[in-house]
Amino acid sequence: MTHPHAIFVCTTCGKNQQSDRSDGDRLLAQLQTLHQTSSLQQSVSIQPVKCMGVCEQDCAIALVSPGKRTYLFGNLPTDAARIESTAIAVLDCASQYQAKADGALAYGDRPELLKTRVLARIPPLVNSPALQEEPHAAKR
Repeated sequence: MTHPHAIFVCTTCGKNQQSDRSDGDRLLAQLQTLHQTSSLQQSVSIQPVKCMGVCEQDCAIALVSPGKRTYLFGNLPTDAARIESTAIAVLDCASQYQAKADGALAYGDRPELLKTRVLARIPPLVNSPALQEEPHAAKR
């Protein structure tokens, strides 16, 4: 089944020599467990990603959907005491994201954990003529 929305989870975030599982792997597993009984099960997929290039900001996730802003969050707590609340916050935020036509997540509406952890908010790719033009060729 194809889902119009996805949560990407970096699985290389927080990898260390002492463990076979990274912080991202643990967050992915917790998200997948909670997702099984979530109302988002039919409309939001959870996908592992090898690296999202924000290694100094582990643990990172992104909310993505065609035609919507993309949000990248980092520094998510994944210790045993907080991993479940982190996963709940991510799924709550994904629910808000899904409900917005443009994907805009107001600061005040986001779960508390995700208010200050936005690393990037990327505008949606729009189908405009300027984007379809050929690149400028070097003048001869």
